[in-house]
Amino acid sequence: MSAVLRADDLERGFPGRRSFGEMLRGRPRPVVQALAGVSLTLNRGETLAVVGESGCGKSTVARALVRLIDLDAGQIDFEGQDVRTLRGEALRRYNRRVQMVFQDPYGSLNPRMTVGETLAEALNVHRMVPPGQVAGRVAELLALVRLPADSAARLPHEFSGGQRQRIAIARALAVEPEVLIADEIVSALDVSVQAQILNLLLDMQERLGLSILFVSHDLRVVRHLAHQVAVMYLGRVVELGPAEALFQRPKHPYTQALLRAAPKLATGPGSRSTAAALTGELPSPMNVPSGCPFHTRCPEAFPRCAQERPRLHLDPVDQRHQVTCHLYDGPMAIAAVQGAGG
Repeated sequence: MSAVLRADDLERGFPGRRSFGEMLRGRPRPVVQALAGVSLTLNRGETLAVVGESGCGKSTVARALVRLIDLDAGQIDFEGQDVRTLRGEALRRYNRRVQMVFQDPYGSLNPRMTVGETLAEALNVHRMVPPGQVAGRVAELLALVRLPADSAARLPHEFSGGQRQRIAIARALAVEPEVLIADEIVSALDVSVQAQILNLLLDMQERLGLSILFVSHDLRVVRHLAHQVAVMYLGRVVELGPAEALFQRPKHPYTQALLRAAPKLATGPGSRSTAAALTGELPSPMNVPSGCPFHTRCPEAFPRCAQERPRLHLDPVDQRHQVTCHLYDGPMAIAAVQGAGG
C-alpha cells in the first residue's frame, strides 16, 4: 500500500498563560507542547483514525496537515513534496488536493450564502469546471451527499446539523481532493445521524478513492470506519497499527484503558479485562511528567517509567503494529506480549 501523506516528527508548542505574580517576576511564558514528535502515514484509499482524550493533540495534527497552523519542527510529505516549503500556486494546489471538514459545520459555512453559492464559490475559485457547467456540478454534488436538488437555494440555518455536515462534505469534495481530513465531524450529532455520515464517508471512499484522516474520541465510530488507528497521549503517538489488531490485541496500557472505557467494544463474555481501570486526570501539557508521560496514570508502571522515555517497538509478527512502552523492553517483553494477546 503506497503512502499519500506522511508526517514525520511533528512538533508544535503554544505559549501558555502567566499569572500576575509570574509576570512581575519576569518569568517567561510557559509552553504548551501540543505535538512532541508525532509521526503518521496515511495510505492511499485508506482511513487513518487518530484517537485520544481531549487535549492530546489530535486536532493540532489535523490543522498542521492542512497548513492552518505552522510547525516548530518536523516534515509533512505529500507525494514527494515537502508541504512546509510550499508557497503561492504550489500551496494552493496542495490545499485543493487535501481538504478539511470541521466539527462545527455551521461555523464553517457562510450564513449569508445559499448552499448553491457556497458550492459554486469552491468550483469557481479553483476553476474546476467552465462557468456554464457550475450549476450542473452543484446539482451533482448535492446528489452525491444525498441532499435534494432544491437545497441549492436555501441558507445553512434551514438545515439540521447532519444536513449541514453533508453540505460541508460536499464543499470539500467540490474541488476533487485526494485526501479528506475530518476533525470530529460526527461528535455533535445524534447517533442515528452519525451512522448516516459515516456510511456516506465509506461510500465516498469507495466511489472516489478518497484517503481519509479521521480525528475522533469515539472508539465505536473509529472501529466502524478505520483501516489504521493512531492513539495519542499528551502530544505523542503511543500506539499505531491496523484497526483490527489494535482493537483485538491492544498493547499500550493507555489503549487498553480507552477500550475498557467503551464497554460496547467488548469482543465477548470471556474478554473482560482484570487489569485496573484508568485513574487520575490528564496531566497539564505545560507540565508533562518525566519519562513516560503516561506513568502517573498507568496501572502497569514501574520505576523505569518515571525516569526514561520509552522507545518505539514493532510487533515481531506484524511490524505495522507499533507501541511506545517499556513493557516491551528486555525481559518484560515476553510477558507483556502474552498479556496483550490474551
